[in-house]
Amino acid sequence: MTHSPVTTTTPPLRHGLTPPGETPPAEGSISEAHVERADGGIWEHPVFWAGLVLFGALVVAGYFLARIFGFA
Repeated sequence: MTHSPVTTTTPPLRHGLTPPGETPPAEGSISEAHVERADGGIWEHPVFWAGLVLFGALVVAGYFLARIFGFA
């Protein structure tokens, strides 16, 4: 292993350290490709639930507006 040049701004590197800008070897990597799990359908889409809550709020607000103006 060659050592990086020592300048007045960079201290010498200890043995085994990777200089900045270089990618260290991937020793001990345990990652592997995996199959993505299936989409959970409507249960994993908060836009649906937020829309449902908003719709319910609009129905309740519409009821109160109808009561105020004498339609219900």
